[in-house]
Amino acid sequence: MNLAMFFAILGASIAVILSGMGSSKGVGTASEAAGAVLADDPSKFGKLLVLQLLPGTQGLYGLIVGVMVMLNIGILGGEAITDVGVGLQYLAACLPIALGGYFSAKSQGRVCAVGVNLTAKRPEESSKAIVSASLIELYALLGFIVSFLMVINIG
Repeated sequence: MNLAMFFAILGASIAVILSGMGSSKGVGTASEAAGAVLADDPSKFGKLLVLQLLPGTQGLYGLIVGVMVMLNIGILGGEAITDVGVGLQYLAACLPIALGGYFSAKSQGRVCAVGVNLTAKRPEESSKAIVSASLIELYALLGFIVSFLMVINIG
């Protein structure tokens, strides 16, 4: 493997790993809170499921960017890159979703856990909990959009 491929693969790996780590931590935090509520009242499962799933989207964004890089650099077909500068561009392009996804998913998990507690006490307010958690999603989306735009314009 050449150095250009190494840097590009490193970028794809970081995008997938960090956003996935943040999502798993965020989903875990929200799910722990939901588990306690569901033990007492299983009828709230539908309302709590959305709050449990929200922090998982960052991992999907990182996966999409990682697959896009692999498609562009020849791992999933096509010709392998050889220019080290291009490899470094891919590495840099993966950082917004890697870091944005990691930190936003962890934060979103904490907000979702608070939303679970709100829903446990006042089920009619679950939509407010979802809106609050969705505000953090904006920053994951910004990171995803920036990484996406950079990856599709390298070449």
